[in-house]
Amino acid sequence: MEHSAFDTILTLLITAVITISFCRLLKLPNIIGYLIVGVLVGPYGFGWIADNSETRFLAEFGVVFLLFTIGLEFSLARLLAMRKTVLVLGSLQVVSTLLITGLICKLLGLNNDTAFVIGGIMAMSSTAIVIRQLSEQLELHSRHGRQAVGILLFQDLAVIPLLILIPALADTDQHVSELLFWALGKGIIVLIVMLSIGHWLLRPIFHAAAKARSPDLFMLTVLLFSLTAAWLTHAAGLSLALGAFLAGMMIGETEFRHQVEADIRPFRDVLLGLFFITIGMLLNIHTLPDIWLPVLGITMLIIFGKTALIMGLAILHKTEHGVALRTGLSLAQGGEFGFILLSLAISTQLLTGSIGQIILAAILLSMGIAPIIIRYNGHIAKRIFSMSYNTGRANIKGEISRDAEALKEHVIICGYGRVGQNIARFLEKENFDYIAIDLDPVRVREARQAGESVSYGDSTHMDILESAGLDRAVAILISFDETRATLKILENTRNRRPDMPILVRTRDDTDLELLQEAGATEVVPESLEASLMLMSHLLMLLGIPVSAVVRHVRDVRADRYSMLRGFFHGEEAVSLEEPESHRKHLHSIVLNENAWALGHTLQELELEKTGVMVTAIRRGGIRGPEPEPHTKLIADDVLILYGTQEETEHAENKLFTGSK
Repeated sequence: MEHSAFDTILTLLITAVITISFCRLLKLPNIIGYLIVGVLVGPYGFGWIADNSETRFLAEFGVVFLLFTIGLEFSLARLLAMRKTVLVLGSLQVVSTLLITGLICKLLGLNNDTAFVIGGIMAMSSTAIVIRQLSEQLELHSRHGRQAVGILLFQDLAVIPLLILIPALADTDQHVSELLFWALGKGIIVLIVMLSIGHWLLRPIFHAAAKARSPDLFMLTVLLFSLTAAWLTHAAGLSLALGAFLAGMMIGETEFRHQVEADIRPFRDVLLGLFFITIGMLLNIHTLPDIWLPVLGITMLIIFGKTALIMGLAILHKTEHGVALRTGLSLAQGGEFGFILLSLAISTQLLTGSIGQIILAAILLSMGIAPIIIRYNGHIAKRIFSMSYNTGRANIKGEISRDAEALKEHVIICGYGRVGQNIARFLEKENFDYIAIDLDPVRVREARQAGESVSYGDSTHMDILESAGLDRAVAILISFDETRATLKILENTRNRRPDMPILVRTRDDTDLELLQEAGATEVVPESLEASLMLMSHLLMLLGIPVSAVVRHVRDVRADRYSMLRGFFHGEEAVSLEEPESHRKHLHSIVLNENAWALGHTLQELELEKTGVMVTAIRRGGIRGPEPEPHTKLIADDVLILYGTQEETEHAENKLFTGSK
């Protein structure tokens, strides 16, 4: 490796790590950090990295993997479930933005091609910023959250024809209508060919790769298929990203979807970060003093124009004014796909440098402001439409109150998915009254039509719980698996009803202690309950008496699953949102003859002060679970510790050196 290339990589990594760390502290999306890195290290910043063809080539792979993962996540079933929002509201938003922006551009004297490209760029919003911010605010499943997600889903779809049309517009040798016709025609032909290939060859190829039980072979097969699809569309005169999207969409319909998504994510995240860095490198900060006025004007048009447009369309879609405004505010920014289209337009000479600089700076500014606008979307809506907003909220509470009016000593079910519905069936069978609260309007409507006691509402709000008869209820069941929302319900309920039994469902034991400390009466982790059920069936098949099996199950539950909560993680994939150092797991330690802890009892060692628990000791090939405090340690003992990585490392250091 040349010294200059090594310097470039090292400079990029140092700048990226520092900048992304600051963004995480400020709770800003990583995208903003990557863009800032590009501005700093690029030719218009400190000039540390050259904006050359090699850098752009690697960045284009980031776009390929981004579109590939979007194709993986694309779900026809989800599209059909949200078809009214996606196909009606989403299509109206994209088409209206294209037309209005195009008209403004024409009035400013720009040609048709430039007007079309700018319209497509302005139609996009930031999926990463919106989804993350709404999720953190527990608004992703609210009415405006669902509308925002539906519109974003259509924007993702709209990128595909735009990726076909923009390179076609750059071909000046043909008439516009002719080249657009041929571009769309080629796109349809490529789509049919690739879907046919995927239908007949994809599943057998991946089955063969999976049967080989080689992660390397499976990963290579994924890369080969995705990049081949991208190459085919590029060879047909279309974009690499289009082929990657189609490849992801085809794999997304198979049983290998989740494994592929996990395998491809490291490649995508690194290369996509490089793509956004190259976008930041395009911004010429030296021209900002000359273009700040049009940049500010376009930024205001993006924020206020998209807010007003989306709000108006949502109102036409029979949405309350306050909710419609919150939807518009959530999507009032430029987006990642806008950068992709902008980069493509600049590379094909459809946008000149000066216009590109203005649009790039405006999108960057709008995305920087977006988290603040989204954070306060509720406050803004309530202040502007206090009457209608409160009326809508009152209608929801009134409907829940009417449903719960005759109920007494009933159960409140928060979330009416599969788990909530199954619980409701048993309650009905035992003649217990219940009222369920859910945020899925389609699910609520269909369940109510079937005569079930379910109402639309957000159970994280105290007034909704009060409307459901919190003061008269005998228990609350939280059936969904969202820790932040669950903690909010626990806080509200405990402030009003400290004595209320609250049962909580979780996926595993990660947040079990947190939920118990927050006031949950019982926390039921799915993975641990599955272990209990499998154990019960296995022991009965092995001839163990039913009474003994029931006793085992009862003891484990009475001890809050402590027996089952530790396991050896091995090389499992760990969520980036929850670092390995924060996860509790089992860790085994062999005490050699030089260990300081030899001759000491567990009670003397006080390992619990380091945060770990000794779950078992293996001595002479015999494992002794739950050892007594007076157990004295000897050489070759194997201690099984339960704690986080940091805690077990601290305990191990104490066992071998005696350090505090």
